Amino acid sequence: MAHVVIIGGGFAGVWSAAGAALARGETELRITLIAPNDHLVLRPRLYEPEPDLAKVELGRILEPIGVEHLRASVSRIDTDRRVVVADGQEVGYDRLVLAAGSKLVQPQGLPGAERLFDIDTLDGARRLTEHLRDREHYSAVVVGAGFVGLEAATELAARGRVLLVDQAQVVGDQLGPGPREEIEAALDRVGVERRLGTTVTEVGDGYAVLSDGTKVEADAVVWSVGVRASELTSQISDDLDHLGRVPVDRRLRALPEVFVAGDTAAAPFDAEHTVMQACQHATPLGKVAGYNAAADLLDLPLRDFTPGPYVTCLDLGGAGAIFTRGWDRRVMASGAEAKEVKKRINHHIHPPVDDAPKILAAADRVYVELPFFPRDEDETAPTA
Repeated sequence: MAHVVIIGGGFAGVWSAAGAALARGETELRITLIAPNDHLVLRPRLYEPEPDLAKVELGRILEPIGVEHLRASVSRIDTDRRVVVADGQEVGYDRLVLAAGSKLVQPQGLPGAERLFDIDTLDGARRLTEHLRDREHYSAVVVGAGFVGLEAATELAARGRVLLVDQAQVVGDQLGPGPREEIEAALDRVGVERRLGTTVTEVGDGYAVLSDGTKVEADAVVWSVGVRASELTSQISDDLDHLGRVPVDRRLRALPEVFVAGDTAAAPFDAEHTVMQACQHATPLGKVAGYNAAADLLDLPLRDFTPGPYVTCLDLGGAGAIFTRGWDRRVMASGAEAKEVKKRINHHIHPPVDDAPKILAAADRVYVELPFFPRDEDETAPTA
């Protein structure tokens, strides 16, 4: 029996499995997802106070649609032999979907780096939550004023004093000027201090040292600077982009027998942009890559990747949120109104469970139309 193997249990991996099951229909085709954990982690929600709420049992998604789950970690991909090695076991494939995700770039040579916290993984978010649980008026330093750092800093500010540092001269540098004024106002509102043009050079017991020589109190130092695609990408291609991602065509094919999705895919969004390493792109990438991997074996027409319009929604803690549209990130809503949008998005990224027809119907929706507030009725937005 022909075999589709999917590496990764995040958004892209799970939706690749569902996409492959959708294409399979009632035909004979084996589908296996390889991931070491039992849960899909809703990574965009790990900034929230209780990270254990940000997970969904994989079995409740995979079992109803007839997808096997091999609990293992892949260490090697042999594209010549069409074999992956997972915890020492060789698993053959006819088509492969690489959806192994990305991970936080750890600082090299930073004294005290073992004391750093992060919200990149469920275990990391749990560690931070337990470290600060039941503490009031703590001091935290968040390194990185990008999307993740801003959400972490504004959430932490609800119960403590927060200093946000970044080597850039502005907050949200990669977000561009569109939402910056609103972000600055929100940081002021929740009392997040900023130290720009600097970073952390040492982490100690209850303190951090900044690159300008300042020593500041820090019960926790949260690192949120940079992510890079899984190292497995280098076993697929020598031509990786600056984030370590594999170039793919509009059908998400990287090699004749290999498709790539999610944070490992340098997929074109339009003529000027590639996709973002975010669930709003990982989800449709997975749906298309998995469908095409199965369809390619079943002699069915392949699908093009056609994502919905690009949006961002940044949670800003007690100051609400910001919802933007387009690559220039035009602010469409802020404060309490945008917070409601964020709540809807955080709810919507939960996949359906225990119901094969609902799971497969969701896998069939790549370009998702979701008007989030009344004046948006003629516009559309993706899932996250």
